[in-house]
Amino acid sequence: MRTWLEPCEPLRVDERTLIVGVPDQFAADWNEQKHSGLLSSFAAVALGHPLQVQFVVHESARTKPQMDLFVAPLDAPVRAPVTPNPNLAPLSERYTFEHFVVGKSNELAAAAAIASAQAPGKLYNPLFLYGDTGLGKTHLMQAVAHELLKRDPNTRITFVGTEQFTNELVGSIQSRTTQDFRRRYRETDLLLVDDVQFLKGKEATQEEFFHTFNAIYEAGRQIILTSDRPPSEIPGLEARLVSRFQWGMVADIALPDVEHRVAILRRKAQLDHLELTIPDDVIQVIADNVRSNVRELEGAIIKLLAYASLKHADITVELAREALRDRFRHDGGAPAPVGITVAAIQAAVAKEWGVTAEGLKSKTRTKMLTVPRQVAMLLCRELLALQLVEIGNAFGGRDHSTVIHSLDRAERSSKDDMTFAARVEKIRRLLETGE
Repeated sequence: MRTWLEPCEPLRVDERTLIVGVPDQFAADWNEQKHSGLLSSFAAVALGHPLQVQFVVHESARTKPQMDLFVAPLDAPVRAPVTPNPNLAPLSERYTFEHFVVGKSNELAAAAAIASAQAPGKLYNPLFLYGDTGLGKTHLMQAVAHELLKRDPNTRITFVGTEQFTNELVGSIQSRTTQDFRRRYRETDLLLVDDVQFLKGKEATQEEFFHTFNAIYEAGRQIILTSDRPPSEIPGLEARLVSRFQWGMVADIALPDVEHRVAILRRKAQLDHLELTIPDDVIQVIADNVRSNVRELEGAIIKLLAYASLKHADITVELAREALRDRFRHDGGAPAPVGITVAAIQAAVAKEWGVTAEGLKSKTRTKMLTVPRQVAMLLCRELLALQLVEIGNAFGGRDHSTVIHSLDRAERSSKDDMTFAARVEKIRRLLETGE
C-alpha cells in the first residue's frame, strides 16, 4: 500500500475510466498487473456502474531526470539520518511474545524462550526448539530477539538459515574473506539459526559451525537453534555438535489441540481487526477441521476472506465449508477423500506383508513388523496428509522422532530397492482405486 498506491495521484475520470498517475513506467506496469483488476472490481459496488482503473506515468515525472524520482523535493522537511544497526537481522514485526499464543503444546518452549530473553546466555544456552513445520519455532526465536532489542537497540543479532550460512561460507572461501565471515558471526550477541537439520552431510559447514558455536558459547552469549527433530535424530550430524546442541534446553513444540487452535484464530482475528467479520461459530468450525499447523490456520482465514469478498457475501459456517472444502478433511464425521482412512491403509499394508493390523499398532519392534509399519506411516503421510503427531497416535502412541525416523527409512528404501517401491506403489494404487 505505502510503496505502490500511496504515491499515486488521480488525474482524470470519465464515464468508464479512472486515470491514475504514478512516478515512473515500472510503477505503472506493476500497478496495472497487480492492482488494476482488483480496484476495478470494486467500482460497481462503490459507484453503481463499471469503471476501469488505468495507471499511467504522471506527465510531470516524464520531464524529470530518472534519479529525481528517488529524491525528496526541495521543500520537504529535512530529517536527521538514522544509522542502522549493521548486525540487525531482518525480523518480522509480528513475531513477538505478545503475539504468541501459549497452549499445552508449546508452553515449555515458550517458557524457555522467555527465560532466555530475560537472562541471555545464562539459563538455557543453547536453546534448541524442534517440531513440525509451521508450529511457531521461528516465531519464538525472533521473539527473543525483539525482547533484547527493546532493552538495548544496539544488540548485535544474527538470524540465519542453515542454507544461507553454507552459501555465505562458500562465498567467503571463494572471495578469500573467511576472516570477515568468521568475525561477523562470532562477534554477535544473539545467534539465531533456523533449520539446523540441513547441516547433515555438510562436513565443511559443520566444522565451521562447530567453531562458531564454541566462540559464542564461551563468550557467554545466547544461541537459539530450530529443527524439525531433536538433535539425536538428525542424520549425518557429527557427535560433537549433537552433544553441544543438548547442553542447554531441548524443547519440542507439538500440534495445537482444538482449544489452542481456537485461541490462535481469535488472536489472528484480533490482530487484523476481524472480530466483527468472522463469527465465533466460523472460528470453531475452522479449528475443528484444520488440524495441521498454525500456518495452515492462518492460510484458511486468508482464503476465507478472499472467497467472501469475491462472493460479496457475509462470512458464515456454510460459506466457510464451501470456501475451505479442500482443507476440511472431515465434514461432520464423513470419511476422508476417496474413502481412504488410517485403518484402510493399515489393513492393506498388513495384508501385503502378511501380518496383522494390530501388530502394526503394537510396541513390537521386530523386522517383520517394523518394515510394514514404516510403509503404513509413509502412506498415511502421503495419502491423508496427516501430521507427525497424528501418525504417531495412530500407531500405538509413538513419538514425533520415531515417526520421522520411520518415514525416512521408508522413503530411502523406496529409492534404493525397486521391488520394495513396487510393493508400496501397488498398495497405493489399490487404496486410490478402492479395489
